[in-house]
Amino acid sequence: MLAASALQFAIQKATIEGKITMSALLVLSLFSWTIIITKARQLYIARKWAKKFFAAYGETRDPMDIKRKGEEFEGAPAYQLYIRGADEVDYHLKNNPVQVEARPTFISDPELGHGNTDILARTRTVKISPASYEAVKVVMEEAAAAEAMELEKGMIVLSTAVAGGPFIGLLGTVWGVMETFAGIASAGSASLTAMAPGVAGALICTVIGLLVAIPAMFSYNFMVTTIRHITQELDGFTARYANQLEHRYVDNRPMAEEMKAANEALASRIVNALKRAPEAEPELA
Repeated sequence: MLAASALQFAIQKATIEGKITMSALLVLSLFSWTIIITKARQLYIARKWAKKFFAAYGETRDPMDIKRKGEEFEGAPAYQLYIRGADEVDYHLKNNPVQVEARPTFISDPELGHGNTDILARTRTVKISPASYEAVKVVMEEAAAAEAMELEKGMIVLSTAVAGGPFIGLLGTVWGVMETFAGIASAGSASLTAMAPGVAGALICTVIGLLVAIPAMFSYNFMVTTIRHITQELDGFTARYANQLEHRYVDNRPMAEEMKAANEALASRIVNALKRAPEAEPELA
């Protein structure tokens, strides 16, 4: 009760400039708490769904399996990156496919857990070229940057509240004290009773500035740490996902093998053309 009455007394005795300063601080506090609440909810959902997505992704050896099953993890930043990359791979598989021959598989020890990936990679006959894979990586890098920016969106408000709140309050305090001393000098009275109301009205600006900055500081530090953790997790997943896509869907045959396959395809087309040529001659006759 004593603190409440002191606060009420100080606000009543504040000057017009002090009240303007307090109003600015209250607006900043409103924005700050809005960001704290919405960002806390966003980060909670992101971490919750990221755990579910990583668990689902770790259960499959095919990096495109989640998309083909139609599973969704909308709150996870890694899922947004995953789906962008998967859509781009699907586009190139349909529009820029590379036909390859299935290669013999060598099943490794099942306990090691590595055989399934090699079997999938070797038995697939439709892949994408290294140039298409570079386009996929660009899309994934853009998606990673977009998700990082989305996570950091609004944090500038908290940093402004942390850095600017006390200074705005201090400005109001200094201004109020200056007016108090000017009024005392004009009145010619320097008693404590004359000074106390003005000083109290001035100091309330610093108090409100600190009340704005302290919650913003703790929230900012916690959220920055959480965002950094999610971003590092996203970077690690990007590297893992890109590596698995390359191993599974990219045509990485040696140049000699590619040239051999191209020559065989060309020879096959020539032979087919020569076979069709005698059939076309009687029609011309």
